[in-house]
Amino acid sequence: MKQAITGFIAGGVFGAGLLISQMTNPSKVIGFLDFFGNWDPSLGFVMVGALITTFFGYRWVLKKPAPAFHTTFHLPTSKDIDLSLVSGAALFGIGWGLSGLCPGPAVAASTLGGLDILYFLGPMILTIAVYRLATSKSAS
Repeated sequence: MKQAITGFIAGGVFGAGLLISQMTNPSKVIGFLDFFGNWDPSLGFVMVGALITTFFGYRWVLKKPAPAFHTTFHLPTSKDIDLSLVSGAALFGIGWGLSGLCPGPAVAASTLGGLDILYFLGPMILTIAVYRLATSKSAS
């Protein structure tokens, strides 16, 4: 139960940060990505703040013997750069550049209402479901 409550609070804080920083505003994000047009560098401050927080936060947390509400840390072990990683990153970047949204900010933006966000979330959820179905069948 503690994990669920902690996750809910952390997700709420993260979502609020995305909303306040305007990472949920596609035109703001596209303006940040438009280096050769009408570039808006303001989201760079959000990203630098996130990098600083992550840099120090991971170092502080990983000095502990275990997470607060679990017995072990669950960190990625693979360091391979393979076709799956590169193609996934490319698709993510293309989708982010075209829509101005990525999954986290899209879910946060869904709390604001409006049907426009469903044009992103619907295909995103469908793609996740198809991928999981395809990879679960190939694994068995």
